[in-house]
Amino acid sequence: MIGKVLAAAAVASAPAWLPGRVVALRMKIFSLVNGQEVVTIPGEQVGARDFKRVYADPAANGRSRGAALSDLFWYWLAPGPEVHQEHLEAGPRYDEVAKCTRHILVKSKKDSEELTRRVAAHVLADVRPGLVRLRDAMMPIWAELYYELVFDEPCPPEARDLIVGHADDVVSALKCVRPRNMRRRARLTKYLRRRLDDVPHPLPESLTREEQAYYLQGTFFNTAVVQMSEAMAHLLMIIAQRPELREQLDDDAFLDRVIDDGLREYPLFGIAHRISTGDIELEHLTIPAGTVLCFSYPGYAAQSAKDAFIPFGVAQNRACPARGLAPVTMRVVAREVLRRFDLASSAGHTRSIPNRGPALLTPRGARRKRWPLAWLAVRDRWEDVWRSLAQLVFGTYMVLDARRQALCSNYFAGGDA
Repeated sequence: MIGKVLAAAAVASAPAWLPGRVVALRMKIFSLVNGQEVVTIPGEQVGARDFKRVYADPAANGRSRGAALSDLFWYWLAPGPEVHQEHLEAGPRYDEVAKCTRHILVKSKKDSEELTRRVAAHVLADVRPGLVRLRDAMMPIWAELYYELVFDEPCPPEARDLIVGHADDVVSALKCVRPRNMRRRARLTKYLRRRLDDVPHPLPESLTREEQAYYLQGTFFNTAVVQMSEAMAHLLMIIAQRPELREQLDDDAFLDRVIDDGLREYPLFGIAHRISTGDIELEHLTIPAGTVLCFSYPGYAAQSAKDAFIPFGVAQNRACPARGLAPVTMRVVAREVLRRFDLASSAGHTRSIPNRGPALLTPRGARRKRWPLAWLAVRDRWEDVWRSLAQLVFGTYMVLDARRQALCSNYFAGGDA
């Protein structure tokens, strides 16, 4: 009888204790499976005060070659991680690709605001009040916006569905809530390959047509769509859970500070890994060439001054090419959402946001019912239980499968670069 009571109590209290323990176990498994010594920054060897110094060092410029950890990132970002701008090694190929990306993203502030406002209004017209997942609601906005930046035409429904499906698959696999679906990704690749001649921008000539499709898919319809959708989900969750902010959000300067605080408190990157191509000299330590450097954005944000955060990376080491575009477009989307809805949420809000940002949308100025928020709180706590177990299973499987396939290791072993 006592055993049954204890078992029932353990099950009933699972949302309070199980997710944290499963996450700790999952991270331990990842570390053991990876089996590679790394220098984590900030960490025991290198503290937060040297984070920017090491990140900006010219020798901290290796991207993928020589790190077993790269096999995992290539696996999650496939297809085409070998031509994803983030993973290209330094050299003429990277320079050409980066130039193309900058060319596509450069627009005046006025044009960027007008494009974002039009796209956001188009997508939000189909969003209905009620319980939503903010990341899911935001993803079509960024799918349409980046499609239009690439193709210079309104995004057709077919393309939006393919982009959203692909981006959702990538980020869900990265968060280990489900295994990756390469067939879903391949459908977008096929579409982009068919549309290459419709792109009004000169694409990198050093890439084959297949690689050009992979480049567009990875840079604009994977990283850009995923990161901006998550950034907006974090921003809207902050607003939803802090109603005292609402009266001041009409002020652009105040909204910009909220955006900055959100990017600092909930950095979009967890770990950025680099491979040192030469010795890095610090006052107390020499980091030898060939070392895998794992820069922890959350760790740096937690240990640094409020104004020392780096939401878009370090300028000397490939800062995010959308760093000028992102804040401007985030402000416009936030305005369009807040013009239509009041937001509230009783769900958990973490940096990785695996719950996709559950929130209640109410028509602006309408009376809000209380029971949906009570239901949301209970649902979210129990979802944490099954989600953490799913992450343990799928994450372990994908780490092992990535090591088996060794996409990055095999690529460089074959003599490609």
